[in-house]
Amino acid sequence: METQYRKEYSPALGREMECKIYGHRGRPILFIPCQDGRFFDFEDFNMAGVLAPWIESGQIMVFAIDTVDRESWSDKSGDRYWRVRRYEQWIAYITDEMVPFMRTLANQCNGWTGEPGIMVFGCSLGATHAVNLYFRRPDLFDRLLALSGIYTADYGFDGYMDEVVYRNSPIHYLSNMPADHPFIPLYNQKRAVICVGQGAWEQPDTTYRLRDIFLAKGIHAWVDIWGFDVNHDWPWWYKQAEYFLPYLL
Repeated sequence: METQYRKEYSPALGREMECKIYGHRGRPILFIPCQDGRFFDFEDFNMAGVLAPWIESGQIMVFAIDTVDRESWSDKSGDRYWRVRRYEQWIAYITDEMVPFMRTLANQCNGWTGEPGIMVFGCSLGATHAVNLYFRRPDLFDRLLALSGIYTADYGFDGYMDEVVYRNSPIHYLSNMPADHPFIPLYNQKRAVICVGQGAWEQPDTTYRLRDIFLAKGIHAWVDIWGFDVNHDWPWWYKQAEYFLPYLL
């Protein structure tokens, strides 16, 4: 499997950020690690091995990145006003820095000059971030795979609400989205999968709420609720990734 390591200064975050790229061609996928995770978790927790058939055959290129969870969602003792604004800087890092880099590299590797659609993929809090990116920026992301996430910013900010928290809380902004909002036709041109189990450590409530919002708004997304034996853990995420990836490709 061809890999590349990248470390580059991020103007949005004011520090160097690391990532690793897996694959030599194919659809670009942005992989977001679990809470407080690092870019190397994609490999260390063997998701790279699970997706190896698609990576090595040139169907996908995976860009595994770092989060700023420890400075934002996880820093419960920190000031919530500043924590959510740090998170917004991370969103800008992805949309303004990572996405153009991913498109450029994908174009070079695939031999086209267009702007390929990008899939965003995450598990646990990574799924929370993935859903937020996909629904905030349907102009940039055209595929979503979200496994075992929580889709309200209450999880990170404990009931605190301002305009920045609101625009990073999918349950809130999607429930208030007008039925004629121009994003809805964009969502419906794309493919999204949101999956959760009902076993140990899973918290499916906000997935149910998203499902109800989608039905009410006419948003097409595959919301799949797995069984009571399905736990919040990597072995199940491997099975789900293998199951849903062919549909998303």
